[in-house]
Amino acid sequence: MFDSVTMQSLVLSTLFLVGLAIGYLLRAFFASKTLKQAEQRAKDLTVFAEREAESRKKEAELAGKDLMLKLRQDFEKETKERREEISSAEKRILQKEENLDKRVDLLEKKEKDINNRVAALRQEEDAIKNKREELAKLIEEEKKRLQEISSLTEEDAKQILLARLDEELVQEKATRIRRAEEEVKSTCEKTARQIVGTAIQRCASDHTAETTISVVPLPSDEMKGRIIGREGRNIRTLEMATGVDIIIDDTPEAVTISGFDMVRREIARIALEKLIADGRIHPGRIEEVVEKAKKEIEEHIKEEGDKAAFDLGIHEMHPELLKLVGRLKYRTSFGQNALVHTKEVARLMGLIAVQLNIDVKIAVRVGLLHDIGKVVSQEVEEGTHATVGANLARKYGENEIIVNAIASHHDEVESESLFGVLLCAADAISAARPGARAETLETYVKRLESLEKIANIFKGVDKAYALQAGREIRIMVSPEKINDDEAIVLARDIRKRIEQELEYPGQIKVIVVRETRAVEYAK
Repeated sequence: MFDSVTMQSLVLSTLFLVGLAIGYLLRAFFASKTLKQAEQRAKDLTVFAEREAESRKKEAELAGKDLMLKLRQDFEKETKERREEISSAEKRILQKEENLDKRVDLLEKKEKDINNRVAALRQEEDAIKNKREELAKLIEEEKKRLQEISSLTEEDAKQILLARLDEELVQEKATRIRRAEEEVKSTCEKTARQIVGTAIQRCASDHTAETTISVVPLPSDEMKGRIIGREGRNIRTLEMATGVDIIIDDTPEAVTISGFDMVRREIARIALEKLIADGRIHPGRIEEVVEKAKKEIEEHIKEEGDKAAFDLGIHEMHPELLKLVGRLKYRTSFGQNALVHTKEVARLMGLIAVQLNIDVKIAVRVGLLHDIGKVVSQEVEEGTHATVGANLARKYGENEIIVNAIASHHDEVESESLFGVLLCAADAISAARPGARAETLETYVKRLESLEKIANIFKGVDKAYALQAGREIRIMVSPEKINDDEAIVLARDIRKRIEQELEYPGQIKVIVVRETRAVEYAK
């Protein structure tokens, strides 16, 4: 039993060892085979790499040869272009040399001509010199003969001739001076009329007359009682705080503010509108709102002054002067708004200064500041608005030319520059132009409506427009009804009708326009 087990163990051990040996041999065989395959693959890769390297080397050589060929072709092309440029430049140089040779020849010819002319001139000078000497001898002989005949010395004869010459020159000088004065006067008057006329035509500012009342609309008539307040204390507080009269009458849904001072009236209007919008109306609230309205008006005045200076291209002006300019908006003179008038005068000054070729900036500055004295004249005990305005301009750093022009624009002092004279003219133009002063808005509008109405009653008139503050009327006529000759007659007839029926300052220009239009539509 034991022997059979042992034998089995030995057999199994032997088989195991044989299996191990066989596995080792198989692994060795496969390893050898794999190694050989790897070596063969390495050889194949080496061969492939060598072939690839050889192929890339050949490609690189071909690319290099192509590049060399291209570079050689580019070089040859560039060389050829350079040679052509050099050849062209050589041709141009040769052409220039030929031209220079020709010019040198011409210069040599001219030099010869000049030398010949110089020689001829010298000969002429010698001949003239000889003739002068002969003439001097003849004059001396003639003088001696004259002295013998007249029994006068040379000095005496000179004195007599000079005295006669002086008399003749004095008369001729006086005649020429008178003639020149007349020509200058005529030219100056004509030029001045052209300059003033151009300035007026280019400065036709709009104008509406200011009044002494303002109307504030109300949301309802019930608001009137709240404005009056218990026993009238609200309205009295408002009147005392603003210095105006509050008129509450039967006018539906409106309250009238009356006062000669436009600033006070505007403050009252703004305050009343704010109170109406807020709804809280009592004495304490009224005083608070009035103070706010005053600050708002002061800010508005400053903005108006700044805007006026900006519109006119004026810089570096003292802020106090700008405030005074802004306050002119709330002043009138003969129904003309002072700020509108001031800006108009400044523009006129600028236009005239351009025509006369003088400093436009100073001219415009003078025009803007010329009436600032009106703002404070009622607060100053002595002096007219021109004097007060000049003192204010001097106080706030304006130069003496501007100060003198302001002071002299009503001939109270003598003008020391042309700006004072121009300011007088521009001020008069602004005040005297149609629609500027002494007309209410209603009469002004009525006159313009009458002007258009007169033109529209004529047969063939299509439209009529009053322009340039009523100084021009433009009439459009129907071309089918009015021909060119009839348009001339129509303009004359309208002019006669206006002269007969209207009263107006200055003159009115009548323009009749006849226009034919052909209209077609492409479909």
